[in-house]
Amino acid sequence: MTDSTVEQGSDPAEPPAEPLSAPPTGPSDGPPQGARTVSATVDPPDGRVPDAGEEDADDVDARPVRPSALRSIVEWVAVIGGALVVALLIRTFLFANFWIPSASMEPTLMGHPGRHDRVVVNKLSYKLHDVRRGDIVVFAKPPGEADSTAGGQQVKDFIKRVIALPGERVTIQAGAVYVDGKRLAEPYLPAGTVTDGRICGFDIIDYRVPKGTVFVMGDNRSNSRDSRCFASRAIKKSSIVGRAFLRIWPLSDFGGI
Repeated sequence: MTDSTVEQGSDPAEPPAEPLSAPPTGPSDGPPQGARTVSATVDPPDGRVPDAGEEDADDVDARPVRPSALRSIVEWVAVIGGALVVALLIRTFLFANFWIPSASMEPTLMGHPGRHDRVVVNKLSYKLHDVRRGDIVVFAKPPGEADSTAGGQQVKDFIKRVIALPGERVTIQAGAVYVDGKRLAEPYLPAGTVTDGRICGFDIIDYRVPKGTVFVMGDNRSNSRDSRCFASRAIKKSSIVGRAFLRIWPLSDFGGI
């Protein structure tokens, strides 16, 4: 009968222990044989592993998006076209600029070979209120007036100052202007200015302004063809383009008029 002996501290079911190897003493190209390695890659919160070649979303968002050349051209055409339409609407319905072709409004507005002032005309003024005495207005050339040119351009519009309104009686005599029998104060004229009708062949002008018209004259009374000379005398209010209110040229005299 053979006796079986058990060595103290050992378990018959356990396999023999592997011998421990000493740690490496020199550089190594990889972990020791049999050692477990841990990856530094962190999986996304949803547990999905990105496909190969998939770009990070932050990298994609950080890249500037460059519009195509065709898109840029279309945008610029739209901007320029819109600006032209706005400018056309403003010129047609609101404001327009005119240059002074003659000396008839001097010294208020200059118009001679050495200088032609430019003014802005408000086309909306007389849609909001009636014509007022003293206003400087631009109007279409009255019927019967001869064609003329200035600066190589045909003159189609005149610019004068409103002196008398519909229904008023204007009298010009003794070098002064009277409206309904009262001498008209004209602070815009240089001191000593003489107003008479002789420039148009009349010694005295006595005229009642018809309904729907106004009587106009230039500030340069000795060199202005105006209601003293027009065949129709007064001009129709419907022929008025608008009220001149701003001088834009020359820049040294920029401002209201």
